[in-house]
Amino acid sequence: MPQPHGTARLDHVSAFAPADLARLFTAIEHCVLVHDARTKNILWANPAACAALGFTLDELIPLKAPDMSSRARPYRRETGVAWLQRAVDEGVSTVEWCYRSKDGQDIWSEARAIRVDLARGPVVMVQFRDIAEEKATRRDLSRTEGRLQAFLRNLDEGIVVLDDDGRVLFASESAVNLLGRDPGALAAADFAAFLAPDSAAVLQELLATAGGHGGQPTDGRYRLAISGAEDTTADRWFAVRCQYIDIQHDLRGLLLLFHDITATVRAEEEHRRDAQYLNHLARYNAMGDMAMAIAHEVSQPISAAHNFVAGVRGRLDRDDSADGQLNWGLEAATRQLDRAAQILRSLRAYVVRLEQSQQRVDLNDIVADCTYFIDVRARQHSVTLRWERTDEPLPVHCETVLIGQVVMNLAFNAIEEMADWPPEQRTVEVRTDRQGDFAEVCVVDAGKGLADLHVDRIFDGAFSSKGNGHGIGLALSHRIITRHGGEIEAADNTPRGAAFRFRLPLAESSP
Repeated sequence: MPQPHGTARLDHVSAFAPADLARLFTAIEHCVLVHDARTKNILWANPAACAALGFTLDELIPLKAPDMSSRARPYRRETGVAWLQRAVDEGVSTVEWCYRSKDGQDIWSEARAIRVDLARGPVVMVQFRDIAEEKATRRDLSRTEGRLQAFLRNLDEGIVVLDDDGRVLFASESAVNLLGRDPGALAAADFAAFLAPDSAAVLQELLATAGGHGGQPTDGRYRLAISGAEDTTADRWFAVRCQYIDIQHDLRGLLLLFHDITATVRAEEEHRRDAQYLNHLARYNAMGDMAMAIAHEVSQPISAAHNFVAGVRGRLDRDDSADGQLNWGLEAATRQLDRAAQILRSLRAYVVRLEQSQQRVDLNDIVADCTYFIDVRARQHSVTLRWERTDEPLPVHCETVLIGQVVMNLAFNAIEEMADWPPEQRTVEVRTDRQGDFAEVCVVDAGKGLADLHVDRIFDGAFSSKGNGHGIGLALSHRIITRHGGEIEAADNTPRGAAFRFRLPLAESSP
């Protein structure tokens, strides 16, 4: 049988007077009930128990379990008696018991029964305390934990915490699913081993400086290497937010919040391929426009030179003494051939610039480079051009050839629009100006305008005002301008005609 409680070192208790012991018992804040070990009747209760149950000591002593316990099945008299008997037999017994106060209020408590051997015989001392708030708190915590677990399981975002060496301290269920790893393989694993070499190097650098970040989050992209896959296109990409955390010294390390952006990255790669194809298409479109203009322009000086040379040959056949006239004819032929050479040099310079990448340039200079070719097209259709270029610099970052192609495309469209109007009305105006933080080019004609057209569909590739056109020039122009961070629009002109304008961010205000 276990050693009874209360038999050891009772000599120390005798040092207290009975009145002092009474005061000590009275000061105890825990509720105390003393039961007879044999009958289980209440022998005594301290003031805290009387106050909690709402009974006086005289009222409390004759009560039985049904009078002061919940009537719920788990708290029946036989259950309470069995609990007290375990304390008699084993020395100590603890249960969660629901007492009921005099006014019928349930008191949830943790009750601990201890056998104490007194001079009069053994008794069972029950100590209990109200745990209603704790029970409610535990219930709330359990409910919150359940909700959090459900949320974490269904999150699109993974959560991982790494120690200073980059090993996994914690991984949410959603992180396990996103990484496609077995939960056991993640525990204490080197997280960098799951990443492609370039992303692993970025993570190692971040780990080396994580403690000095002052809690400020950093964003990045990480590439997850698919094990056993030789094709890197099978890799997956994650957007990751990293932040160093220290939660009451319980969880300390680098917190990674990440979600899968593989579809976004692949869409961006597809967009880059489309942009490259756009550049390719725009450059060949530019060459086609140039070829038509040059074919017409070069044919004139070459024909003239041919005529001069033919005349010189005829004179030589008829009169060997006509040196002066022969020299004049040869010089004239040479000038015409020089003119043709100059045209070809201009074309060659343009072609060389086709391969230039984005650079800082004055938009006025791009328009000036296009002037010659636009003039050629205007002369073909007897259209008068008016140029109004601002004296203010318009520095922009752009691919000069592509922006030049947009200028020429808008100007050629305006010239062809005016070709069927009476000669005296055939005018096209090309202007440059500064509009706030943007450089603007505006091409204005005096044609039939846009009144009968769907203005919102002009740049979608389905619009053309030409009988044999397909509208691809405006669609390309729209893509070129928007890819440079600019905007392009069309509007009716006053009193008639249309105005096409595009704007590019000035270099000093560009990101």
